[in-house]
Amino acid sequence: MRSTRIIIAGGGAAGFFAAISAAESNPLAQVVLLEKTTHLLAKVRISGGGRCNVTHACFDPRELSTRYPRGGRALIGPLTRFGPTQTIEWFQSRGVKLKTESDGRMFPVTDSSQTIIDCLSDSARRANVKVLTESSIQSIQTSTEGGFILHLTQGSTMECDRILWAGGGCRPESHPVSSLGHSLSPPVPSLFTFHIELPWLNRLAGLSIDSAQLSIPGTDLSEQGPLLITHNGLSGPATLRISAWGARPLHSLNYHFPLLINWLPQSSPDEIFREIQDRRETIGAQMVLRSKWAPLPSRLWEQLALLAGVTTEDRWSKFSRESASRLVQILTSTQLQVTGKSMNKEEFVTCGGIPLKEIDTKTMESRIVPGLYFAGEALDIDGITGGYNFQSAWTTGWIAGQSMANA
Repeated sequence: MRSTRIIIAGGGAAGFFAAISAAESNPLAQVVLLEKTTHLLAKVRISGGGRCNVTHACFDPRELSTRYPRGGRALIGPLTRFGPTQTIEWFQSRGVKLKTESDGRMFPVTDSSQTIIDCLSDSARRANVKVLTESSIQSIQTSTEGGFILHLTQGSTMECDRILWAGGGCRPESHPVSSLGHSLSPPVPSLFTFHIELPWLNRLAGLSIDSAQLSIPGTDLSEQGPLLITHNGLSGPATLRISAWGARPLHSLNYHFPLLINWLPQSSPDEIFREIQDRRETIGAQMVLRSKWAPLPSRLWEQLALLAGVTTEDRWSKFSRESASRLVQILTSTQLQVTGKSMNKEEFVTCGGIPLKEIDTKTMESRIVPGLYFAGEALDIDGITGGYNFQSAWTTGWIAGQSMANA
């Protein structure tokens, strides 16, 4: 009797993790990983600015699940079985220590994604996972004897008992599992930056704001957090989070929409009015533009004041109530027009994929086709920035690998 053959389609984080999990759990199985490109673990290499944001230091599965715009509720059970605690232990048992930064993100202590790549590659090699690059599946058919026949784009075929699809980005009409009865939510970008073509804003490229509140009129989308001004618009955690939660509605708007920014979310309009009145009385002789308004960077304060109509001659003592109202409005509700997007630092995250109602999340096996499994980007699960997407890859990959090995 031949040994069980397991095929993993997708050489990313989830694919590698599933292959290692399956091979270590069942050493008698033949585990083969297929990657359509020549670049294994390409997204791991560039993630976190080349440092690899492995996971997030959030150890309550229910709380952690709230960081996923899509698929969070279905992840609660899987995260209970293999969450950040197990991820940390898995890497540490292989000689990779992780550190936690002030915002909860976790990186290897080496600050190098190569450490994670080497760990996964070495673990796969030790577990006898066979890795084939430039190999992708064109179509899948079920075998009359059980299992699957895979037709590769190179013209060859492979047979297997179980198959895991761990890649993302396929259109529904071209996805090999569509012919097996699965539906797909069309993939659209998530975690992207905003293009805003305003000279005064673009001149401030490189400035960061510790906390700003972003909202999109006509929607319930609103996020508060650090903001980064770039040469062509806005980035930073607040921008990326609102792009993740708004992935589909913003796609439907073709990434052209108004954006409101509250630059001082820690202060109410009344508190800002009182601060202006206090400045009239205490530093009345000072020029408004020459003053500082903590915690705003000086250059940003100057541009916002000019936007509110403040002139180079205005002093606080002569600042009218009408001028104060305009300044408060700009500080708490600057409206900008977004005219496009860019992906975040070459990281490509999408929402969309196999609907979770078609998956048994206890095993990651298809409810439609026995022996067919899904993990990582193949699933309609995506998280905000901060290590959450990698965590869902480790979680679903580990569970799928265990399930395939022990089915």
